Amino acid sequence: MVSTVLTTAYLGLEARSVEVQVQIAAGLPAFIVVGLPDKAVAESRERVRAALAALGLALPPKRITVNLSPADLPKEGSHYDLPIALGLMAAMGLVDKEALAGYVAVGELALDGRLASSPGVLLAAMHAADRECGLICPAAQGSEAVWAGDLEVLAAPDLLSLINHFKGENRLLPPQAGAIEEATAGPDLKQVKGQETARRALEIAAAGGHNLLMSGPPGAGKSLLASCLPGILPPLSAAEALQVSMVASVAGVLQDGKISRNRPFRAPHHSASMAALVGGGLKVRPGEVSLAHLGVLFLDELPEFKRDVLDSLRQPLEAGEVSVARANAHVTFPARVQLVAAMNPCRCGYLSDPAQACSRAPRCASDYQSRISGPLLDRIDLHVDVEAVLASDLIRPSDAETSATVGGRVASARNVQQQRYGQENVLTNAALSAEQTEQYCTPDQPGQDLLAQAADSMRLTARSYMRILKVARTIADLASAQEVSRAHIAEALSYRRQFNRS
Repeated sequence: MVSTVLTTAYLGLEARSVEVQVQIAAGLPAFIVVGLPDKAVAESRERVRAALAALGLALPPKRITVNLSPADLPKEGSHYDLPIALGLMAAMGLVDKEALAGYVAVGELALDGRLASSPGVLLAAMHAADRECGLICPAAQGSEAVWAGDLEVLAAPDLLSLINHFKGENRLLPPQAGAIEEATAGPDLKQVKGQETARRALEIAAAGGHNLLMSGPPGAGKSLLASCLPGILPPLSAAEALQVSMVASVAGVLQDGKISRNRPFRAPHHSASMAALVGGGLKVRPGEVSLAHLGVLFLDELPEFKRDVLDSLRQPLEAGEVSVARANAHVTFPARVQLVAAMNPCRCGYLSDPAQACSRAPRCASDYQSRISGPLLDRIDLHVDVEAVLASDLIRPSDAETSATVGGRVASARNVQQQRYGQENVLTNAALSAEQTEQYCTPDQPGQDLLAQAADSMRLTARSYMRILKVARTIADLASAQEVSRAHIAEALSYRRQFNRS
């Protein structure tokens, strides 16, 4: 007796088909799972045995072999429990084999037969839709699976309800799609006292999707400025929200099938490991840079991160994706993020204040700043100094613009970019290729002359040169200017500064 149930294996945001082949044959009683299962999959034998026992079913005293095909593809995770259990019941004649043929099944089994949530259901649902199959999943994740599109979803609370459904005794109702959470307001820019230069840099960063580094003494408002950034960014489009939800689903952090229009904002602690930041681990999972996909990755106290951890961001920032290579797998996650970083100018933080600076200045500043590699700094478009806030700024009422006002200008600039680069391949200025930068960002002759002089005097790299052009294009878009002029180049140059590394 042999039965087959379809399921999936996850490699990054790619779902691959896996056949769960169950054979019950004569021989000494045994229950064997083959096909490169990991520990969680191997332990599914006991969960399946207990779940069936909870229904009053006992495994036949024969040799049971479960093959996860293709056998050379590593299988990880607890979502193989349900397809193994369904394959066993089909082989035992409790469920019609033909009825299962048109479904992909994923889900973890509890010992009492309940179906528990497992990561990656949205990805499995999209894979099932591509194959024109239905999906069998836990009831708690049915609202998540429905977002995959036009497919039949059987969201069951337990094994017994699945058996009754396939026997026609108690049909499962189709689940409803999870709620769409509209973008919610976070901290408002009106709360920021003073800091006109930093506010301007934040607006430019939001309008063009540029990376930003803020340097200043403790308490100057760097973290508050960073937390205000999502509030001036346009909400995620429907397609972007689905991409973000897919990453969250694979990571197991998508709650109740809710899809949010908020742009992700991730702020890992400076003690984060390389696997936590860019992904990896024993069971490869997306890191913070992927969980922040299409949103903001905020790194506070930048020099306090380990240097090799920071340098691991160089490739994702350039390519917009992160590739995790292992001996048995090569996994790619999306990582189109906007990096916002904050740092003190030195360890004590008061380098520019003679009354509070330590006796080791300026040597302490060069030692502190040298923890950040030049290639990483080269990938940051905007460098801005955040000055200490004066008591007079804190006392008087704020007349600063609100996030809604600034967000309106940002949205207008993004619309200009969308129309310029085409609806099918929407790009921000920061994401332009070298050819596109040359086509759309070349300044007028006075601007070219200024940039040529600056390139020689500041010893700009080719990457810095191109990024200045992109920033200048964004500044021109905010000003509703058709051409990049000398004034736009001059402002873009003001945000490139040399760090103290002597």
